[in-house]
Amino acid sequence: MGLARLGHADFRPGQREAIEGLLDERRLLLVAPTGGGKSLCYQLPALILSGTTVVVSPLIALMRDQVDALERLGIEATFLASTLDGAEMARRLDEFESGRLRLLYVAPERLVFARFREILRRIGCPLFAIDEAHCISEWGHDFRPEYLEIGRVLAEHPEARVLACTATATPYVRDEILARLALPPETRQLVRGFARPNLSLRVSEVERATDRRRAVDGVLRESLGEPGSKRGCAIVYAPTRKGTESERDRLLRRGWRADSYHAGLTPERREEVHAAFAERELEIVVATNAFGMGIDRSDVRVVVHLAPPGSIEAYYQEVGRAGRDERPAIGLMLVGPGDLARRRALIESDSPALVEPGYDRTSARESARHRWSLFLELMRFAEGGSCRHDAVLRYFGDEEETLSGCGRCDVCERMAAGESISNAESAEEVTLLVRKALSGVARIHARYGLSAAVALLRGQEDARLRGAGLDLTKTFGILSDRDEIWLTKLLRRCVTAGWVDFEGGDRPTAALTETGVAVMRGERTVRLLLPPHKGALPRVGATSDGSGSARSFMVRRKGEAATRGGGPEDQPMDDAAQARFEALRAHRLITAQAEGVPPYVVASDRSLRELSILSPERPEDLTLAHGIGEAKASKYGEGILAVLRDVNAGRADD
Repeated sequence: MGLARLGHADFRPGQREAIEGLLDERRLLLVAPTGGGKSLCYQLPALILSGTTVVVSPLIALMRDQVDALERLGIEATFLASTLDGAEMARRLDEFESGRLRLLYVAPERLVFARFREILRRIGCPLFAIDEAHCISEWGHDFRPEYLEIGRVLAEHPEARVLACTATATPYVRDEILARLALPPETRQLVRGFARPNLSLRVSEVERATDRRRAVDGVLRESLGEPGSKRGCAIVYAPTRKGTESERDRLLRRGWRADSYHAGLTPERREEVHAAFAERELEIVVATNAFGMGIDRSDVRVVVHLAPPGSIEAYYQEVGRAGRDERPAIGLMLVGPGDLARRRALIESDSPALVEPGYDRTSARESARHRWSLFLELMRFAEGGSCRHDAVLRYFGDEEETLSGCGRCDVCERMAAGESISNAESAEEVTLLVRKALSGVARIHARYGLSAAVALLRGQEDARLRGAGLDLTKTFGILSDRDEIWLTKLLRRCVTAGWVDFEGGDRPTAALTETGVAVMRGERTVRLLLPPHKGALPRVGATSDGSGSARSFMVRRKGEAATRGGGPEDQPMDDAAQARFEALRAHRLITAQAEGVPPYVVASDRSLRELSILSPERPEDLTLAHGIGEAKASKYGEGILAVLRDVNAGRADD
């Protein structure tokens, strides 16, 4: 009856499971993509439960739309937000206090208001629904400080049910959501609907601005035809405000109905662009990541990223705005030679504690380190070692929906065409190549960027090298048989592997990390897939039977060397590894809550995944996993090993 009243004839996949879980277990974290029907999962319980359900949402436009839709169905609902004047706000609070409402939507900044909290304590609340719950993740891609107040509100209403909803959350972010909301570690987490096989995910490497323009024009022509063809629309994401305007102007000159959108525009202007796009007056919006939340247009045929965004989470949320009508659509991400250094500089410039006095520098460094690791995860995804859809699903922990190859992404298409990037080098040759490349970075350590290291390795004439006397070292020309583009790609992969980092501000310099020094000296195993000798990006990293390239990627497990085409973080987990992963996540959350730190301080998702697959038994083997250095192994290693022993023993008993 309630389902029909809300205008639905049946449940979408996962909705019934979510609603029944919330009603029975009282706590639920629901992760489902935008457009996946999350709102029904709190609207229907709101009709079943007595009292007023409170929905916390940062999207005023979306709150208004949902309230309007509910009122048309005869359901009493309203919202509280900063756009209301004082008299209207007081009237709606009176309505709330009278108990006439079934749903009250609240912007997060309203939670601190005394009268709202007082009414809430007096009348009680059967259900709190937190929409866009990833906004509470302090180091996530869309952090909202106002969300930190939600945990304090929930603490005042321990008997209320709690539903946290998000369209994008890795296992780490999900754990942080639970920690920030003070929900127990055993809170059920339902992950559904991330598989989007109608999307053709592609990554292309561009060396010059002309390549970038050619790629954009080509994919627009493929997906939309010519300007004015009315075959749908496109969103083009640019990394800077200036970039949105220059690309808009270029597209206008080519005849497209286009406009730009970024945070530097006035609120009125942003609303005009948003409305023009929603009402199909525009074919293309060129935007920064300020454009996105609340978009509900089903005919987006292509989403283009002119440069990589900050994380896989941000990427998949943005690219997921294409093809919501379930018809074929394209997501194209362009990768250029300056992306790594540019992102590093952006991360540092966005962290005031690193440059201004009075801030917590330790916390700021942890934040910058975490954001950098999220970006490197995206760059590893860009390398394309396996089906792009399956890589995303594994990243989000949606193992049940993995497709074993989507057949539509660029990697799958190349595999179907029989292409491969099986390298001729043996494992020993791979190790030697990497160590030589790192020695070039060691020579220019923190003085120059990657281009100087490439020039040094190739033995090129370069004023920087000559001035520093580096043209007289043994490293000069040590890899002269490799071309400049290939060496640049190799060093970029050394960055994503964590062996090379950047220092400085607008013109970052390259330097070896502590782990990179160990790899260069032969003290740590080399685990790296070499760039292909031809082609822009590696498109295939595994054979059709899943075994992968036999010699290109080294991984140690329990002290024994083995080779396979991909690292532990790229491999699907079997049931035993999945059990270890979930146990380690629970341990991480409990440890983080006890120490009062974000879960990533204990270990990243990638670290836990590698630990789950490697299953080390000795303290010294913990450092074989990504991100587990001597300090973390010493501090957290005993607890990690104890969890692994317990899980393995339990499975042995079964």
